[in-house]
Amino acid sequence: MAWSASQYVKFEDERTRPARDLLAQVPLERVSKAIDLGCGPGNSTQLIVDRYGKDGVSGLDSDLNMLEAARKRLPDTTFTEADLATWQPNEPADLLFANAVFQWLPNHLDIFDRLMDGLTRGGVLAVQMPDNLGEPTHLLMEESAHAGPWKTAFEKKSVRRNPLSQPSAYYSRLIGKSERLDIWHTIYNHPMADAAAIVEWVKATGLMPYLATADQEHREAFLADYLGRVEKAYPKMADGRVLLGFPRIFMVAVKG
Repeated sequence: MAWSASQYVKFEDERTRPARDLLAQVPLERVSKAIDLGCGPGNSTQLIVDRYGKDGVSGLDSDLNMLEAARKRLPDTTFTEADLATWQPNEPADLLFANAVFQWLPNHLDIFDRLMDGLTRGGVLAVQMPDNLGEPTHLLMEESAHAGPWKTAFEKKSVRRNPLSQPSAYYSRLIGKSERLDIWHTIYNHPMADAAAIVEWVKATGLMPYLATADQEHREAFLADYLGRVEKAYPKMADGRVLLGFPRIFMVAVKG
């Protein structure tokens, strides 16, 4: 699945806000080694650099387009191509920061457990993941997937992302290696210009596997079908805009 940095940053302010809120809860005054996992175009890495300085801060991602954008944004910061399914720091880090990446990896509970071993004592694993599969944006993707001439492709395979675990599962898995563990949910309500803006938002993330499966032949028809459903699900507010509800789960684990 090829990512588009330019599509992703169309809503950079809204996408960066959860990363800012996550970093605000990291209880580290200074870091010698901080790594932004799944750094994307570098917007979250920028926050870490702004707080701690550029020394010792790096980022990694599996997508070359995202890495290219990150390097242009922060030319003095090291960005590395890596697969988070198997990656482990070569030496203990003070901060492993992950903004909206691990929802794509079904075995992320196992990965979190492993990453805790890659922290210094008192080091922090800070994670934020979208928890929005029950929102209209994602339920309507499934409706569109089975509503048109492209539906045979979706009958052969499901592209729906796996749901996240309950907070209790994350707590049980991480508390044994943590001296402190905070887990919370936040629901953001983003004012969007219209339903088309919501579609533009999800085109950079959750809608990508659906469009890839529908194939280029049906891409525009799929988008039109989906847009029609989104317009009905998100009524206009008093000022003409629509509100995009977006639940996210946050975790900050301090290694014991």
